[in-house]
Amino acid sequence: MSTIARKGIHYLQKLNASNVPTALLEKGQNRVIDASLTLIRERAKLKGELVRALGGAVACPSLLGVPLGHNSSFLQGPAFAPPRIREAIWCGSTNSTTEEGKELHDPRVLTDVGDVPVQEIRDCGVDDDRLMNVISESVKLVMEEDPLRPLVLGGDHSISYPVVRAVSEKLGGPVDILHLDAHPDIYHCFEGNKYSHASSFARIMEGGYARRLLQVGIRSITTEGREQGKRFGVEQYEMRTFSRDRDLLENLKLGEGVKGVYISIDVDCLDPAFAPGVSHIEPGGLSFRDVLNILHNLQGDVVAADVVEFNPQRDTVDGMTAMVAAKLVRELTAKISK
Repeated sequence: MSTIARKGIHYLQKLNASNVPTALLEKGQNRVIDASLTLIRERAKLKGELVRALGGAVACPSLLGVPLGHNSSFLQGPAFAPPRIREAIWCGSTNSTTEEGKELHDPRVLTDVGDVPVQEIRDCGVDDDRLMNVISESVKLVMEEDPLRPLVLGGDHSISYPVVRAVSEKLGGPVDILHLDAHPDIYHCFEGNKYSHASSFARIMEGGYARRLLQVGIRSITTEGREQGKRFGVEQYEMRTFSRDRDLLENLKLGEGVKGVYISIDVDCLDPAFAPGVSHIEPGGLSFRDVLNILHNLQGDVVAADVVEFNPQRDTVDGMTAMVAAKLVRELTAKISK
């Protein structure tokens, strides 16, 4: 647990011990939540107005940071990832054009509405049920400003549940999900935490927010992970059979008959040779070009996406994994924007 999280919980415990009325606490918490949502709402409104005024954009990805790390079962460094990813996107070591020729400096191609102030909200004693609702509401505020589409920067993988929930509810039906990860993250309730980053896709499937869930890059999976996969009809593609599955995975067609495609990329889907800055290092993963081939060749309307589980506290001195995460964001931008 982070120092900030501890301070927030201890602060709340002190207030409870002092017999501060619950109504008073909740009123203050609601003010903080309302202020947080107002900032996201107004930034999304401004960026949406700008994109619409410029004209010509049907879909414009909008970065939304969710710096949450406390639902990680091991290390909580992903809470510090969003600013590091942004810094790497714009650091100047490479040009601002994606491989497919999209220009990131064009606000019709990529915009940014800032971060959900996760730690500040938790510091007020807000529990995870309400915090997940704040994340979902923030995503919906972005989607209300057509043609903006959320491109979410995590954070640990627990954020995918409230994000996918919001996307599905806002669009009025399930999506198809392409999930790249070393782990299936589908435990029923890992270590007793229903919001664990290892349980996010169980919550998504239980809620009916996905029609198809394809999990690619899997190489650390337990018996429960396989049983849960069968229970929910998940299409799990393990690395031990990747050479056999490559042609299928590099020619995916998703989203027909549903509300579109959601892409969730856990940076540890990559072999640690390409991305050492992750909490759970699992050798034997995808190459960076494997991931790009899957993304570039995917046929489908990508309505939202996330990049999660980059841990700056485990990155190399020169920030290699930050650049890898930034490149993933850049190429997802190209996939979403039109």
